[in-house]
Amino acid sequence: MSDIRIATAEDQILLDKEAKYCSYGDTVHYIEPPRIFSRCEGSYVWDTEDQAYLDLQMWYSAVNFGYANPRLNNALKQQIDTLPQIASQYLHKGKIELSEMIAVDAKKKFGLDGRVHFNVGGSQSIEDSLKVVRNATNGKSLMFAFEGGYHGRTLGASSITSSYRYRRRYGHFGERAQFIPFPYHFRGPKGMTKEEYGSHCVQQFARLFETEYNGVWDPKVGQSEYAAFYVEPIQGTGGYVIPPMNFYRELKQVLDQHGILMVSDEIQMGFYRTGKLWSIEHFDVQPDVIVFGKALTNGLNPLGGIWAREELINPKIFPPGSTHSTFASNPLGTAVGLEMFKMTNEVDYGAMVMAKGKFFLEGLQDLQKRFPIIGDVDGLGLALRCEICGPDGFTPDKATLDYMVEEGMKGDMVVDGQKLGLILDVGGYYKNVITLAPSLEISYPEIELGLKLLEQLLVRATNR
Repeated sequence: MSDIRIATAEDQILLDKEAKYCSYGDTVHYIEPPRIFSRCEGSYVWDTEDQAYLDLQMWYSAVNFGYANPRLNNALKQQIDTLPQIASQYLHKGKIELSEMIAVDAKKKFGLDGRVHFNVGGSQSIEDSLKVVRNATNGKSLMFAFEGGYHGRTLGASSITSSYRYRRRYGHFGERAQFIPFPYHFRGPKGMTKEEYGSHCVQQFARLFETEYNGVWDPKVGQSEYAAFYVEPIQGTGGYVIPPMNFYRELKQVLDQHGILMVSDEIQMGFYRTGKLWSIEHFDVQPDVIVFGKALTNGLNPLGGIWAREELINPKIFPPGSTHSTFASNPLGTAVGLEMFKMTNEVDYGAMVMAKGKFFLEGLQDLQKRFPIIGDVDGLGLALRCEICGPDGFTPDKATLDYMVEEGMKGDMVVDGQKLGLILDVGGYYKNVITLAPSLEISYPEIELGLKLLEQLLVRATNR
């Protein structure tokens, strides 16, 4: 294993400039010195020394379709040559057709009429969804959300994100959330099946509505003080925790009984990450609002948005000017989004992603058998988790995972004569989970390569 890597003279000049001129508030350096990257393609990125790294997190699942995807890149280039800019108060074909695609798909899957509203990214779209929800519920500003949930770092989004550290220095400006336990079976009570634990969590939530003294329900008028429940169907930053299949169906019954909306945050798990367009589709429920972003444009344009039921977002209840962004529904972003939908309609991405995910998960399960520090592995499509623990296979071990991440970024592992690095993302309640979000275009040989690189990191971690 190599020594600590030293930045090249050219990189050090840039890092010195960063230290002087760049805000540190918009980034986090997970390794020192940070790498500076120069190019990307497919499942790989290269640093300024032309060292290749296999990327198994793909920009937090923003680049679902691979770096520099030729088809999506070409859609952007063609749009630049036709209509690159237009103010968001004016119409263009891309906005209308992309909205139609999303709304027609939702009608087919959920049986609900609805409309699409765009903004410039995930957090901003969460803010817009909060406006829609508050407007439709006579200004209610209290929300339910999950422990381990992450919805962004704008003021409204951070108020419904369970990590206090994201709002500690800023306080609350409107929304407040009550955080409800998520059915995290690996760390849940022993003696229950996954489905039993899911039902148990729903039953505990339902207790809040038994009497007025639980603080959320007035039985005399049949109203809740809470407007909506914000859910990530598969927890993202929380560690790619996958709930039992009965959980959301039972939870939605409680919400519907008490007039509480369900908002499905698909920012990280949307666009076939789990083998379906929306991850909520796996659970046989009808969401009231869907929030999306990231992979809509494969990371080429900061475009996000929401789909909401017609009753919540029609022009009479949510009139023109209810919210606005200069760059919302910009033609560059909508052109890439349209091409992404055309591409995924031509190939059965659902079947492809599920098959690759099964293959990858089997490889992780094999590693789990051979390395006791792997406490849990799970996956749905190509959203996979690998929880790093102490020798008992349960106690969270953040330090070991941090070590593995740093070793992966040294770029000194060798497989079949090729020197490579490995990019991993860290998540989980205890920051001890490898959250794997490879390109949906990843090949089977690349999955095998990723597993071999993971094995090398596990050997280093075990023997250090």
